[in-house]
Amino acid sequence: MPLLQEARSLSEAEQVLSQIIDSEAITPYFQPIFDLLTGDVVGYEALSRGPENSLLFTPDALFQTAIAMGRLHELELVCRSQALSRFAALKLPGKLYLNISASLLASPDHQKGMTLALLKKMQIERERIVIELSEKQPYDHFGLSRAAVDYYREMGFQVAIDDLGVGYSGLRMWSELQPECVKIDQHFVRGVDRDMVKREFILAIVSIAQKLQCELIAEGIETKEELDTLIELGVSRGQGFLLGKPHPEPSRFHSDFLSNRARRMEEKTRMSEDETVLSLCRTMPAVNETQMLHEVDRLFKKTPELDAVPVLNNGIPVGIVRRQDLLELFSAQYGRALYEKKPASSVMSQDMLVVESYVGLSKVSYQLTNQDTAQLTSEIIIVQDGVYLGVGSLRDLLKRITDLKIQNATYSNPLTLLPGNVPINREIDRRLKQALEFRVAYFDLNDFKPFNDYYGYAKGDQVIQLLGRIIKRCITSSDCFVGHIGGDDFVVIFGCLDYAARCQQILDEFADEVREYYAPKELQEGGIWAVNRAQERSFHQILSLAIGIVFPDPYACESYHEVAELAAEAKKQAKKEGGNTLFISRRRKVRLS
Repeated sequence: MPLLQEARSLSEAEQVLSQIIDSEAITPYFQPIFDLLTGDVVGYEALSRGPENSLLFTPDALFQTAIAMGRLHELELVCRSQALSRFAALKLPGKLYLNISASLLASPDHQKGMTLALLKKMQIERERIVIELSEKQPYDHFGLSRAAVDYYREMGFQVAIDDLGVGYSGLRMWSELQPECVKIDQHFVRGVDRDMVKREFILAIVSIAQKLQCELIAEGIETKEELDTLIELGVSRGQGFLLGKPHPEPSRFHSDFLSNRARRMEEKTRMSEDETVLSLCRTMPAVNETQMLHEVDRLFKKTPELDAVPVLNNGIPVGIVRRQDLLELFSAQYGRALYEKKPASSVMSQDMLVVESYVGLSKVSYQLTNQDTAQLTSEIIIVQDGVYLGVGSLRDLLKRITDLKIQNATYSNPLTLLPGNVPINREIDRRLKQALEFRVAYFDLNDFKPFNDYYGYAKGDQVIQLLGRIIKRCITSSDCFVGHIGGDDFVVIFGCLDYAARCQQILDEFADEVREYYAPKELQEGGIWAVNRAQERSFHQILSLAIGIVFPDPYACESYHEVAELAAEAKKQAKKEGGNTLFISRRRKVRLS
């Protein structure tokens, strides 16, 4: 009985499929692909649905039936035609990503030039079409082949590998086909925030894509945590239900969710107040652009220390009136009579520097010093979200930068010139206060005292400087902070996710380069004989490095004291293992006594 029911079901599905193909009853759905950093739509993936309330409405049912009946190629041609037609009718922005079976090229049903003819008819530039060839098909086994890729590329289309990571050939296919775009399969996106293996996989893919200048798109993004992790890993484009579901008539070409997220992340990582232009802000009177110049003149007379007045339009700075300029204007013959009843907007200057309150002092200094000399201004108009806050001066900026440099020099380690304990502790407290996720790596040399005693303090200092150089060389991300506690102890605060790889690189480079500080005899013996703390002569192997890493919970650790305790314990565990060791602790908070 079940077999009979199955046969009837197949027969009915075959009839529905025939009707769909004959009447071209396919409804294209378009899923947006976003720039994850700006929220803008960069394109759409075309998906196909059968008639609603039919057996073949869903894509799986539709295409599996077509495969079973040997009519996949006919169905794909209908889907392609309908997708292109609807894409043109809706006037959707960006590129159109079309799923194509490479084996279609070998089919007698294949109509060469059909796609170009459709594009010409619908006035769609071929540069806007991306052909998605799935890795789910075996490579070069009557499926995906270089010939298929070359065929579409010669027509002026871009080519994408879909579902990277689930197919038969993986990186070999990427190497041989050299696509313009690669899509990371949703298997690797799902739960990437909780899975170290998936993160390492995507990190490797991002690195390859960057070197090959290949566009990378993450599929199946469904949670905020997945999105945050992907962006941290360097993936800048993606699609998924979190961002936008497939729809037959998409109307929104921008994601407020993504743009608001970018804004929140920017605010979250802003520097502390004393390192931003906000520290220069002084509340100064401003005028509306419609206010008369005689009112501006009265304001200058009332406030002798005022050299310039910002001009606002609904709270947003649009110009500036300077005391000297207005004085010269009113001093001319008939000047006051001609101008005092004109609005401030008529004479205001637009040569001004407007800066958001969270911008760092060094960046503001760079902006000022790179202005044209003739237009160099001494006023810094400070705003918050575009709305006027106050004014800072060039003099105050230079003084503050000088003070910070003196302060940093005071707290720097004299041997490596890296930030010392005070800046390290401040940085940890800042990240805890902002509830940021970060890792702390504690670096310590094994058997450094015997080396120091044997070769002397000068050579010991050289090894410490070597380690400092290696750490700085390997830690280049702006999300990281490198500090030198003192002696042979260093700290790195990681804001990026590739901390383990960076630390392993430091271990490898140190193990290789430290050998240069040994005499040939000691190198041959693999170490030195020296007196230990118990005044006993013992053998000490070539210097090695112990690294302990902790992942503090910002909601459980109140200050750098707790983080320091966690890091010290992790370092102790790394030293117990001996040799060049990386120990990653699972503890996230201090044990209660």
